[in-house]
Parts: sequence; C-alpha cells; structure tokens
Amino acid sequence: MAPLVWSHVGLNCADQKTTEDFYTRYFGFTRARVVDLGDAQIIFLRQGDAYLELFAAGTEQADPALHDGPAAPGRMRHLAFQTDSVDAFLATLGEAAEVTLGPLDFDDFICGWRTVWVRDPDGVIVEVSQGFEDEHGQHDKDGA
Repeated sequence: MAPLVWSHVGLNCADQKTTEDFYTRYFGFTRARVVDLGDAQIIFLRQGDAYLELFAAGTEQADPALHDGPAAPGRMRHLAFQTDSVDAFLATLGEAAEVTLGPLDFDDFICGWRTVWVRDPDGVIVEVSQGFEDEHGQHDKDGA
C-alpha cells in the first residue's frame, strides 16, 4: 500500500477571515496558501505538520455522496491524507473504495496536485491527495 501521512482537516466557515484570525492568533497557524476559485477561495493554514483548509460555508446542505463533504458552517468538511500516488491508493482499496468525487487534477493551481474523495464506513468523507505544496515563500514569510 502507498504510505499515507496526515494532511489536513477541511473546515466550513461562516466568515473565513474571522476563522483564519482565530487559528493564527490563538493556535499558532500561519497562512500556507490561498487557492483562488474566482468567486470563492480556499485558505490553507499550517502549524508544523498540521493544516486547516478553510472554506466559505454554503447556505445549503450539500449531499456528501456527491461532493467533498457537508457545506454547513460549523461542520467538519472532510479528513485528509497525502500519499505519493492517488492511483496506487485507489488500487489498494479496490472494491472498498466508495469514491464520492474525483480523482481530480488541480494542475492549474499546483503542478502534480491530484485528489480523490472517498467515503469511510461511517459516511465521513476522506480526501487523499498527492502533490500539494505550500505557496513559495508563504510559510517562511509568516515567520514559521
């Protein structure tokens, strides 16, 4: 099996800036990357090896069977792990892989970034990615 390491927790935020300020001020996180989606953004915060991925909360409850987790504020969106190969990970899961989204390539943001979302036996969405990197200079600039 391809080795997995802890990646991040995706959080839905009523106000991304307020949530970012809270985690940077009180928990020592720093901004690692911002992904601009045009009409929205995803903010990645980092503290050591731990990441938080901040999403603007949706107003409607998303069907986690079709997306990357629930969109309501105050709910955990998904758990996430990184691996060297999403395809090898999926091959290892075989029939146990209930894919809810992807695999998707995010080369427009980071060359080689590829992600798949699967459902665990309790219905929790688990994201598995390869190739994510901090924005160059972003982590160092914030003093970590």
